[in-house]
Amino acid sequence: MFRSQYEDVPAVEEPIHDAVLAGAAERGDAPALIDGVDGTTLTYAQLDVFHRRLAAGFAEAGVSKGDVLALHSPNTIAFPTAFYAAARAGATVTTVHPLATPEEFAKQLRDCAASWIVTVSPLLDSARQAAELAGGVREIFVCDQAPGHRSLMELLESTAPEPQIDIDPVEDIAALPYSSGTTGIPKGVMLTHRSIATNLAQLAPTIPMGPGDRILAVLPFFHIYGLTALMNAPLRQGATVVVLPRFDLETFLAAIQKHHITALFVAPPIVLALAKHPAVAKYDLSSLRYIISSAAPLDAALAAACSQRLGLPPIGQSYGMTELSPGTHVVPLDAENPPLGTVGKLIAGTEMRIVSLDDPAEDLEVGEAGEIAIRGPQVMKGYLGQPDATAAMIDSDGWLHTGDVGYVDADGWLFVIDRVKELIKYKGFQVAPAELEALLLTHPGIADAAVIGVYNDDKNEIPRAYVVRQPSATDLSEGEVMMYVAERVAPYKRVREVTFIDGIPRAASGKILRRRLRELK
Repeated sequence: MFRSQYEDVPAVEEPIHDAVLAGAAERGDAPALIDGVDGTTLTYAQLDVFHRRLAAGFAEAGVSKGDVLALHSPNTIAFPTAFYAAARAGATVTTVHPLATPEEFAKQLRDCAASWIVTVSPLLDSARQAAELAGGVREIFVCDQAPGHRSLMELLESTAPEPQIDIDPVEDIAALPYSSGTTGIPKGVMLTHRSIATNLAQLAPTIPMGPGDRILAVLPFFHIYGLTALMNAPLRQGATVVVLPRFDLETFLAAIQKHHITALFVAPPIVLALAKHPAVAKYDLSSLRYIISSAAPLDAALAAACSQRLGLPPIGQSYGMTELSPGTHVVPLDAENPPLGTVGKLIAGTEMRIVSLDDPAEDLEVGEAGEIAIRGPQVMKGYLGQPDATAAMIDSDGWLHTGDVGYVDADGWLFVIDRVKELIKYKGFQVAPAELEALLLTHPGIADAAVIGVYNDDKNEIPRAYVVRQPSATDLSEGEVMMYVAERVAPYKRVREVTFIDGIPRAASGKILRRRLRELK
């Protein structure tokens, strides 16, 4: 068993809005959130007042403890306000990918029995369709303005008293992001107020930040990485978050220059752009002090090229997963010469085992590769409504089996080298092969199909479909298959390559032998 070198931190048994914003009022006019495009700024004092007034507005509208509110929005300065207000009103927030199709959105709404939606006017049609398909949604609010829908600004005008909700941080669910876990279709990950708040305290010693630090939030808040690293953590410690709604390289670079960004938390595709794109040379990025990459594996050579080009310390990585609130490992900012390719060391209060792939009861030693298992206060409560899936992920001793394969060196650095699980990470977003396979099989010209992740020339993992044509569909083309999928899923889930084969390799149990597919040229 491997233990953290950091002193344990006590569990933070506070509601997430209090754990993050307890010091907001005292920070007064210090900027909390800045729109990276138009410069609109919310101070800490405003964030404190606005989220409390919005909580009152939500409560007056009927939001109550135990309700689920779906937050369906790109990054905006309104997103954190809505998140903390809903939590203060006693609701659980389920975050929704802005590009989800109405059908995908409706599945999530039905699964978690959401009663409320907060969205933005450009996404309103999708939200309306999803609400109609799902049923049970009482009202759709908008962050901006839209005819026929109440805006958050209107709710802020409520004169109702601030709700005083009795929240149990140990049991009550603060956030309900959806994850595919080690395999299968997306499932609701129940993250309690305590698990999220304690994870923030666990991470703080390794990546300290505070007033004067400026963090650029381009990765999405709806993803647990963005929710933690770009929203909860910096706001808890008094830093300023500069918000961008999406990644556009020129806008991103201009924001770093204009707002004197000091730190970036990114995914590998952004590291690639910083390392190689000629546009980088046109901007003054000298305010940057460090870059952390997570959400997908980062190639060591690419990391070195990026840090060398920008004149920065080595790019640090971190490791975790939605089911772990999400952090377990990070390369500390004060680490001297961390080895290339490591995802970091265990954070405070976290235990790890490396278990044999052949016998999960067998613990492996330093340098031996096996499945990574984690135990700590950041482990999720479970999957919503899926006790069997929860039991398959978390054993009776509380160890969460990640499905990732890695090893630990003599100095305690973790290296992740493979995945037991079948999940594809496309630019940090989770793509479940089973979901795409089920969709492919609805095509009348497809007899069988399997999907695996492969790496393209840009070192992004992409979904590749192996397809068996029906005898009557010998002219079915790669383009037709890709278009069929693209019309039915969010853009990040699209199949990027198609290979036609005579048969899908399967075990006697019917399970797809993905390793055999990877051996095909």
